[in-house]
Amino acid sequence: MIEKHFTVVDQAGIHARPASILVSTANKFESDIFLVFEGKNTNLKSILGVMSLGIGTGEKISIRSEGPDEEKALDELEKVLRREDLAI
Repeated sequence: MIEKHFTVVDQAGIHARPASILVSTANKFESDIFLVFEGKNTNLKSILGVMSLGIGTGEKISIRSEGPDEEKALDELEKVLRREDLAI
């Protein structure tokens, strides 16, 4: 299992469009991938789970990946967060 930590910088937080991009990216991988926010874990492959967290600007999040392609999955998700200017 590997985990990386991020700070959300998007002015609207993780709203529908970026959540959809993250979920779509996570679904490309076999590994189990979780978004962790304020002690809550949600499956990053579930749009409802991600949206239910209500992650706003300035919030600290973690993405945890476990499985055969965990490193590749986490690297790709980090690229998406940075490319979309969602998190640092």
